[in-house]
Amino acid sequence: MNELKDRLTVSSAVSALSKVDSPFIELFKHGSLVVEMYQPEKVDLQTPHTRDELYVVASGQGYFINGDTRQPFEVGEVLFVPAGVEHRFEEFSDDFSTWVIFYGPEGGEA
Repeated sequence: MNELKDRLTVSSAVSALSKVDSPFIELFKHGSLVVEMYQPEKVDLQTPHTRDELYVVASGQGYFINGDTRQPFEVGEVLFVPAGVEHRFEEFSDDFSTWVIFYGPEGGEA
């Protein structure tokens, strides 16, 4: 999607995600900016990404691994992951979902 025609809400994003066979869906793209909704089931199988990213937790709670750090997360929290860093969500609640925002150049910003 290149043009935001509808409001980008948690409920509309989760609804769109429920219609695809994937734990994530791309909802908006403009230049280097990409906005997705991510909702893994039971296990987060992510691998490091090639661009910097932000997560904004939309629902649920659990723990977030970011490099060598493990911390709890909650609704509304913003989590930053530099390009190339191992990261994943663990022990998250069944209702967990998060916005994923990728931006900047391949390899991350300096």
